[in-house]
This record gives sequence, structure tokens and C-alpha cells, in this order.
Amino acid sequence: MQLDLNLLTALDALLEEGSVAGAAARLHVTAPAMSRSLGRIRRTTGDQILVRTGRTMTPTPYAIAVREQVHELLQQVRDVLAPSRELDPATLERTFTLRWHDSLVALGGPALLAAIQGEAPGVRLRFVAESSTDTPELRRGEVDLEANANRPGAPDIRAEQVGETRLVAVVRREHPLTRLRTLTAQAYASADHVTVSRRGNLSNAVDDALTRLGLTRRVVAAAPTEAAALEFARGTDLVVSVPEITTRTTAAGLGLAVLPLPLELPSAPVYLSWHQRHDTDHAHTWLRELARAALAG
Repeated sequence: MQLDLNLLTALDALLEEGSVAGAAARLHVTAPAMSRSLGRIRRTTGDQILVRTGRTMTPTPYAIAVREQVHELLQQVRDVLAPSRELDPATLERTFTLRWHDSLVALGGPALLAAIQGEAPGVRLRFVAESSTDTPELRRGEVDLEANANRPGAPDIRAEQVGETRLVAVVRREHPLTRLRTLTAQAYASADHVTVSRRGNLSNAVDDALTRLGLTRRVVAAAPTEAAALEFARGTDLVVSVPEITTRTTAAGLGLAVLPLPLELPSAPVYLSWHQRHDTDHAHTWLRELARAALAG
């Protein structure tokens, strides 16, 4: 059977008004047009819907039985085809999956969760670890929001820069480099280093900057997370170069010293990324606004 949703609208008006003329006026159509709609409804349902009793029309038992159901169905159709532009976080029940760089989870995760709990107690967050390879979870809808230093190149993935930070060198407080009045590029390069790379890369933009100065450094290890790299630096004379905003507080708590990086490097960006299907999702838009604020703070 081919369904015409206009008949549902007409049926709702007929059952509410109890007359062809009243339903026609309600829907701003002519009485003959509404009579034709009533005829189609009768043929579709096999029921008279409204029958004449004297000068008025009376709904049939079937019409009375389905009146509320018809009204509810029409409202559901309207909700689907013309969704509300308002969001009430207090009544929102949803779980969001976020794949953020581990240092960004530590930086902005607590603030984001606190904001969400204050506005939407029915919302839960799932922070999942980054993979060592690029994965299509955003496209498949398995991840709602990413946050890292990478700007996606896929045309269906949205990306917005929400912050940036400079790189700093982190060492233990008793490290020989801390006794220098000024940390030079030569002194920095002469130390042993540990890099942070979820792919296990032993070189990065720091090495490119050193090469331009005619210098090289010795990288003895690659750690998958900043937290792991800081532990290496905590117990050895290794140097780890990391974004300042994500590590300054953590470094202080671990008894580590933060030194300015003696290299000319562009600031490291922080991007939020999501699939374009969420552009008009009001709950997702609300989440992105809170995530921006949490990461900026």
C-alpha cells in the first residue's frame, strides 16, 4: 500500500473538528478538497470515519478508537520531519564517545565532565585511547568527537582549531640542563631524548629544526603517551619535548622542571574533529561548545 501522509493530517483534522467544513477551515483548504480527502481515507481504511446524523456528522466507533493514535502518529511524523530546534540538557539521555589525545583528556576531561554533570546528569562520556593507525570510527559513527594535533583531510570530517601551545623541554629537577643560565640549542641537542608518538616514531619536527641548525640529537626511546614519557624523564636524564599546556601542571606534580625549548618552532595546534552528520545534531553541538570551553580553559 502506498501511504500519503497528507491523509493522516486530514484524518486528524476531521476527527478533531467532526465535520468536513471545520477540517477544511483548519487546514486552509476548500470543502470539496477535504471531501475528496475523506473519500480517500474511507477507501484506504474501509471505514466511513464520519457519518451524517441529521445536520451533524458523528464519528464511527473505529474513528473514536483511533483518534488518539492518529494524533500521536502525526506528532511523531512532525518531530521526525521538523525536529525541534531546542535542546533541554536536563532531560538528555545519551552516551558520547570521545577519542582525545591522552594529554588532552587530562587537560580538559575533568572540566568537560563537570560541566556536563552540572547541565545534563543523564549524559555519560566514554574516553577511548587513540590508535597507532588512522581509523574510520568518526565516519562510522563509533566516535563522536576527536581532539588532537591532527587536522583531518577527509572532506566529510569537520575540524576546528580550538587552541594552540608551544613545545617545552621537561626534565627532572636535578638534571644538568637545569643548572644552565640559558638552555642553548647545542646543550639541548647534546642530551639524550625520549619522544612521544603513538606510532613509535623516533623523530619529529624537533629534529627538523635541529637539522636546520646543523645539529642532531640522540633519541633513545619513543613512548606512546606523554604520561609514559614523563615517567622516563622523572627517573633518568632523558629530555622529553611536549606541549606546554598539557604538561606544565602534571610536570610540577611529578617533581619535573619545565624549560623553554631553544628552537624556532610553530605552535602546536589543538583540533576538535567530528563527522558532518553531526552538524545539525543539537546535542552534539552542545557537546562541542562545552568541549571548546574545557580545552580552552
